[in-house]
Amino acid sequence: MSVLVDNIGELFTAGPDGILTDAALVADGDTIAWIGPAAQAPAADHRLDAAGRAVIPGFVDSHAHLVFAGDRTAEFAARMSGEPYTGGGIRTTVAATRAAPDVELFATTARLTAEMLRQGTTTWEIKSGYGLTVADELRSLRIAGEFTDETTFLGAHTLPSGADPDAYVALVCGDMLDACAPHAKWIDVFCERGAFDADQARQVLTAGAKAGLGLRVHANQLSEGPGVALAVELGAASADHCTHLSWNDIEALADGDTVATLLPGVEFSTRSPYPPARRLIGAGASIALATDCNPGSSYTSSMAFCIALAVREMGMTPAEAVTAATAGGAKALRRTDIGALMPGTRADLVVLDAPSHAHLAYRPGVPLIKAVMRAGAVRTENP
Repeated sequence: MSVLVDNIGELFTAGPDGILTDAALVADGDTIAWIGPAAQAPAADHRLDAAGRAVIPGFVDSHAHLVFAGDRTAEFAARMSGEPYTGGGIRTTVAATRAAPDVELFATTARLTAEMLRQGTTTWEIKSGYGLTVADELRSLRIAGEFTDETTFLGAHTLPSGADPDAYVALVCGDMLDACAPHAKWIDVFCERGAFDADQARQVLTAGAKAGLGLRVHANQLSEGPGVALAVELGAASADHCTHLSWNDIEALADGDTVATLLPGVEFSTRSPYPPARRLIGAGASIALATDCNPGSSYTSSMAFCIALAVREMGMTPAEAVTAATAGGAKALRRTDIGALMPGTRADLVVLDAPSHAHLAYRPGVPLIKAVMRAGAVRTENP
């Protein structure tokens, strides 16, 4: 089956064609087959009339923690009253997740991925990290694998209560990795004060690479530290958070292939400084935007909200922010088949109930997703 999407007022391709007006595209099966002027559009089996609206690629959320149980509303309220964020609340979610049955974890993940899809996200990564035992990390990844191919083993999220650091790192690099690697595409580590230092993070990432997993790093969230430099040195696909960066960190990201994945929902939820997006862009670093959807520090599944924050709080232009949320996320996952609208990419797109991509920041909080196509099929269409 082929689908013609025509009468597009603005086609934001996030690719070489840039922004087209009075445009159309054809999806043949799950792939974009043609884009160009609406007047030259070929025939197709079905038609989706954009009615002059803007069309953008489906969002690519390259950082999310969706397999969990429990609620941390009280922690959020305390932060809004002035208590600082330390990351220690992760253990609260670990305890709840360990106690939850599989059916509850599956239902939560299903709810959140459906929420993402309704809001225009067509590709999402899902991390483990709230189990911290061999059995619980394994079941988290098995559940994540029911919803995405972009699964990440995050056994090195934090130290379990009472654990010996060296013994726990050995467990992550040994029995836990052996069990989890067949169910993961990536390995991640929280390289930060209060979590894992540079030597421990290096052990985890090196072991993951030997097991055939791609590398990701939680880096420089709470303070300047070794996370970004380690990510670039080891060729990680992304360094995520990047809230506190030195000029050396920025230059390393600009000179390397590691994407700086910025998570402004975290800064919103923790009352923290926002990442230096303009300095990164000015240096030539690659940037992605993601939600970091999790119950403690960024309980949002809305990429549109993160785009609005990136524009208002981080100085990005609307075009830069939308590109970071689409093509940038794809690059952070080392994917070339998603994140842009051009012949040969997967037919993932969003019809906005607006004439321009800029309305995602111009009208924050307004539900602007008119229709979502994923792999050539219209998955959701709002009245």
